[in-house]
Amino acid sequence: MIKESEIGKNIHRYRKARNLTLQDVSDATGYSKGYLSKLEKSDTAPPVGTLTQIGKVLGVTTSALLGESVRQNPLSLVKRNERMVIAGRGTAFGYSYESIAYNYPNRSMQPYVLTIPLNAKKKVFFQHDSEEMLFVLQGTMKFYHGDEVFIVEEGDCIYFDGNIPHDGIPYGDQEVVCLMVLNNS
Repeated sequence: MIKESEIGKNIHRYRKARNLTLQDVSDATGYSKGYLSKLEKSDTAPPVGTLTQIGKVLGVTTSALLGESVRQNPLSLVKRNERMVIAGRGTAFGYSYESIAYNYPNRSMQPYVLTIPLNAKKKVFFQHDSEEMLFVLQGTMKFYHGDEVFIVEEGDCIYFDGNIPHDGIPYGDQEVVCLMVLNNS
């Protein structure tokens, strides 16, 4: 299991190894220096899209920032009970992310099982420089993408530009479970 408290330390370590300042990373990502400093000192994981964007600037994969160990294997099989929880329900957003292909080396996609509980702690819009796909496995979600709102039901798939502010919340009386895939390129 990945320790959320290590993610900020990993960001700091990779930033220092590349001789980048917080201002350099801020300029490249659009995140404020204060926010980046908080991430590096935080014991909780930021959104995966944020990690992907920071990883691009640092020249590392999201997996490296997460501290996932990578085997050199051309195939990844992760059994249900082997998923790596990278952000539990106790995170700042209340979402849970489980990495489901952590042992595939240098992957260009980041697949996760995302769970959005009914009582997510706060509604926040995410924005990152990548494409994203959500396939709803359970529940119904109200999905915001820019000025548009969509009802995405079990079995539906939504593929979108992550550069546009977006968020999903449960719509109904059931938490939402999605297959989420972010593109690293």
